[in-house]
This record gives sequence, structure tokens and C-alpha cells, in this order.
Amino acid sequence: METRRVALLGSTGSIGESALDVIRASGGRLAVAALAASTNWRRLAAQAREFRPLLVVAADEAAAGELAHELAGSGIPVAAGAEGLERAAVHPAAQIVLSAIVGAAGILPTLAAARSGRTIALANKESLVAAGGLITAAVRDAGGVLLPVDSEHNALFQLLAGRDHAEVSRLVLTASGGPFFGRTGSLDDVTPEDALRHPSWSMGAKVSIDSATLMNKGLEVIEAHWLFGMPLERIAVVIHPQSIVHGAVEMNDGALLAHLSPPDMRIPIAAALHHPRRVELPWQRLDLATLGRLEFFPPDHQRFPALELAYAAFARGGTAPAILNAANEVAVQSFLDRRIRFTAIVEVVAGVLARVAVHQGSPDIDQIMAADAAAREAAAEHVRGLQATRRG
Repeated sequence: METRRVALLGSTGSIGESALDVIRASGGRLAVAALAASTNWRRLAAQAREFRPLLVVAADEAAAGELAHELAGSGIPVAAGAEGLERAAVHPAAQIVLSAIVGAAGILPTLAAARSGRTIALANKESLVAAGGLITAAVRDAGGVLLPVDSEHNALFQLLAGRDHAEVSRLVLTASGGPFFGRTGSLDDVTPEDALRHPSWSMGAKVSIDSATLMNKGLEVIEAHWLFGMPLERIAVVIHPQSIVHGAVEMNDGALLAHLSPPDMRIPIAAALHHPRRVELPWQRLDLATLGRLEFFPPDHQRFPALELAYAAFARGGTAPAILNAANEVAVQSFLDRRIRFTAIVEVVAGVLARVAVHQGSPDIDQIMAADAAAREAAAEHVRGLQATRRG
């Protein structure tokens, strides 16, 4: 039995922990080549002791110092910073790179993996939102493979396998609707605790807030374009509170093919890490006879404008999606820090998109990262302005 080694970027987050569960359950088919995270050096050290990687990385310099001290004498090399992340992404022992770092911090290591011709299991949607043209071109030019890990995109990937895309009318991404689907009244007074209370999935804080605003689905629509080459007008979003149908493909003859599974991220992670094989997993199975109702609703664009904002940013092209993503990251963190209201998240993003200059055409990585930095600065200023208004 061949063992496939994985470089896991973002190992201490929700996706990373689920991926390690998949590796534990693989019966030796999967092993760890490298582990990388940001600041959680204690958890990273525990993972390193269990999985004995050939490299472990803490992107935060202070955390890397603590990690090196903790692992002293273990024989496990420790690296730090952005350079360390890129080392993990191109580690020579890794046959597959799972990119699960949250946010724009995943762009450069994902691009490095793409340029090295690696197989990439992509859970960092922000990489394709901000730099989709660069990353997909790098994968193609270097002879690599890009495998989606997000449950919706992994579902579409499986449904489209071996099919002629000319026979596909549209792609359908499902969204749970988040914790506020069906809620009446103002959302101004919701707390971070309210927004983090996702009804279906156990996710990290940033993705949970994005789910609550529907920005997550906007980012995923852009991601789907780059993964499958489908124009945005042929990518639909429907609200599906049960989170059982993860995606659907409408064929040109009217047939609708759907992918169903329990809302467990270990299932799409395993599909990507073991691709093209399927392996038996020891987790929950669906019982169609006991599912009950499967409901579907159109998204409420007026109440949740983030989705249309993402479509508009993509339509502008150039660095606009990178600006959208960076502004959203700042706004979400500001909400989590209780500096702005929930409804101000989209207000901040819209304000930054109106203010920051967009580089048109096909931007290079330096232009994308410059746009990211400018958007973060503008978003932070917008947040300060909202705070001053509230105090006044």
C-alpha cells in the first residue's frame, strides 16, 4: 500500500483538525510531511509529537520561538514566518498540499505550491478570490492538480467528473442561510456569539461570520468560476437549511444532478486527499428514509447584500475581488472584536470597494498584494469612522 504524504497548511484550524482525523482514519494510506499554523504553538507542538512531520511551521515569529523551545530535542525542524509557510508548501516529501490557512495569508503559499506543480487540496477560497487567474494558470503551466475541499465545490467536482461542460447549463451552490435565516426584525443588535451559532456546521470564527452575512457564498461563487471555468451568471445560489445537498449540476436537458452527504467536512477532505480513490470512512451515513424534508429557498439579497456585492466585485475585475476579500477580513474581525455592528460588515466592504482604486486587467501578485494592503488600511479607517460616529 502506497502512503501519500500531506503538507497541511492551517493544521490547528477547523479544517486542519478534520484533516488530521482523516489521516488517522486512513489506515496508513496518508501521512504528514509538514504542519503549519499561525499562532497556536501549543496545539501545533502536540500535533507534531503525534504525527512526526519532517517540518513544522508557525507563521507568527513569537509563536515559532515558543514552538522551537517546546520541540527542542525532538529532531523535528521548526521554521517561521511567510518563508516557512512557503517551505512547507513545496516540501519535497509532500505529494499533496492541503491549503487550509484562513484568509489572504494563504495566497502566497498556495501560489508557491501551484508553481511547484504540486497537487493542491484547496480549502483556502480566498486564494482563488484574490488571485484566481494567477493560481489556476500556475497549476496549469506547472502540470499540477487543483482539488477543491469546500463541501460545495468538492460536490460539484464529483458531479462534473468526466462530463462535457458544454452539456452543463448551470452550477448550483447551496448555503445553509446561517443562524439568521428566517429571522425577522433588525440584525443591528446581534452579537458575535449569535452570529457564531451556526445551525449546521462546526467552523472557525471567520467562516462562521461569513456564513451569517452570506459573504461566504459570494466568495464561493467566485471560487467556483476559477475552479470550473463557468461564468458567474451560470452559477446559482440557493438556501438549503438542512445542509444535506451540497451542490447540484443542471444539465442542458433539464436533469438536475445533486450530491448529498451529512454536514461533515471530513467527507470532502477525505475525497480530496485520497483522490482519485474512494476509501471507507467510519463516520455517519445518510439514511434517506429518516431525512424528513429537504427545503430550498432563494437568497434574500436585500437583507443579505454581501452576495450581490461579491458578484459586483467580480464583474469589475482586476484587483476588485482582492479588495473585497481584504476589506471583509478586516470588517469581520472588527465585528468579532465588538468594534462595529453586524450590519456594518457589508457597509465597510462596500465603502472600501468604492474608495480603493482597482487595477484592471490581469494583475500580478505584487499588484494583488498591494491592493490587499490598501484595502485593509481603508477598511481600518472606515471602522474607526464608524466607531467615532457611534461615540458621538
